[in-house]
Amino acid sequence: MTHHRVVHGYRRAFRMAGEGPALVLVHGIGDSSATWAELIPDLARTHTVIAPDLLGHGESDKPRADYSVAAYANGVRDLLTTLGVESATLVGHSLGGGVAMQFAYQFPERTERLVLVSAGGVGREVNPVLRLVSLPGAHLLLSALRLPGMRLQVGLAARLLRLLDTDLGQDAPELLTLVDALPDETSRNAFIRTLRAVVDWRGQVVTMLDRCYLTEGMPTMLLWGDRDSVVPVRHAHRALAAMPGARLEIFEGAGHFPFHTDPARFVALVEEFTAATAPAHWSREHWRALLRDGRPDSGTAPGLAAPHDLREASERSAT
Repeated sequence: MTHHRVVHGYRRAFRMAGEGPALVLVHGIGDSSATWAELIPDLARTHTVIAPDLLGHGESDKPRADYSVAAYANGVRDLLTTLGVESATLVGHSLGGGVAMQFAYQFPERTERLVLVSAGGVGREVNPVLRLVSLPGAHLLLSALRLPGMRLQVGLAARLLRLLDTDLGQDAPELLTLVDALPDETSRNAFIRTLRAVVDWRGQVVTMLDRCYLTEGMPTMLLWGDRDSVVPVRHAHRALAAMPGARLEIFEGAGHFPFHTDPARFVALVEEFTAATAPAHWSREHWRALLRDGRPDSGTAPGLAAPHDLREASERSAT
């Protein structure tokens, strides 16, 4: 069931179920809380599950607003505050993974754990289709998808990609859902504004690599499909190297939505991870020390992100 709260004058939709420690599920770009619908009942057996529709998505309002990753993190904080939730484990998919990481950076005292699923913000690479849609004229391109017969043609192309066993074909059903989620100009405008905040013609324009060292002491798990055509699985290994103490689980044969490919394993991993790890203990003194020491020198510390990864990160936007 979808609930609604008005925050800062805008209606925000969210799903909420269960009792126990808070677990916040943050969807990706163009998606909504519906992407978690089949998982919520199982996760709600042990948690209070909160799955928002980010502003500009789903049933939430779609104003002409700030759709940056930092603004989304603020929005999640404000929604949780209205619900009386002081701290939570954040599970973020794709763009939502970047939002979850940004939330942990901005509000470490409210973050218990991180589960990053096919998360954005690790490398420049991203599917060429998203780079194309970030260009001028994207409104016309997306509008064309609503022309008579285009939905059928897109569906046939998606099925062909799946029959050919391409990586992009692994996510064909989800990609069709994203097309259907842009029925009007307001939705399309919000999608493009969100996309352009994180992607341009060269690829992803925001990074978390420069601040991954701040996750020291934060229980973190990375979940990725080995056939992800949107955010390549090599980004998972890059993030693992840059995040002290993180854990990586690969879903073989899965694309960009591993929690759809194998929902039972996904639920089991999240439940096991939250049960086996203690919530992060935030300390102002520890946070200050991490910031003062800065990012470790990847040239001398084995296992950390390679120098070219960090040089690439420095060429992109940080918040």
